[in-house]
Amino acid sequence: MGKADLPKEFLERLHAITAKRARAVIDHIVEHGHVTTEELARKYGYGHPPRGARDVREQGIPLETFFLKDSKGRRMAAYRFADPREVRRGMLGGRKVSSKEFKEALAEANGSKCHICLQPYEDRYLQVDHRVPYEVAGEVSVDERQAQDYMLVCGSCNRAKSWSCEHCTNWIETKETAVCESCYWARPESYTHVATEDVRRLDLVGAGNDVADYDRLKAQAAQAKSLLPDFVREILKGIRLVKR
Repeated sequence: MGKADLPKEFLERLHAITAKRARAVIDHIVEHGHVTTEELARKYGYGHPPRGARDVREQGIPLETFFLKDSKGRRMAAYRFADPREVRRGMLGGRKVSSKEFKEALAEANGSKCHICLQPYEDRYLQVDHRVPYEVAGEVSVDERQAQDYMLVCGSCNRAKSWSCEHCTNWIETKETAVCESCYWARPESYTHVATEDVRRLDLVGAGNDVADYDRLKAQAAQAKSLLPDFVREILKGIRLVKR
């Protein structure tokens, strides 16, 4: 879809976006019809090229993915505008920055810890995260934010959540808020699925005195010629007891 084929209202919405990274990708697609992962990496410096498409989608602009050959003849992804009628108006303008006060309120309500792995962290190492991904539910104004719709997570869990969500069919296609609300990544304390898969997770992080217990358990798993997750699973099933 070339610039001449784009509706006037859609073009006006594109021009209203001021975020620098998204702006560069949008301008490239307007001019050339699409942008490839190779171009995102080489021309725009994206270490993870799909993030370029995400930057645009986070502004509410619909993109579709297709595939081409890169300069070495390998398969690569490319992005172009999808149906302009799919513009997500509630997302135009992108994410809103969380205030220090809002982050402090979350820490005061739930403790200065990651809501997923439950590991304590200094506030500076925790990030304010939407329970339901921004790409699904969009963003409300700062004044309308409700604490129960957000949580504090560590960088490691945030990256794991992002990867899982980006490969979830609900995130990619249906974007139903209720599906996200019942997901582990939104409500780890009460969930029915992990990214629409019938899966249960148990994330344990040990520090301090717990490290010695972990090392001892790992040694026992090695002695039993078992992978540690399998060894723990057998313990939980009561098949094998840990001897100290």
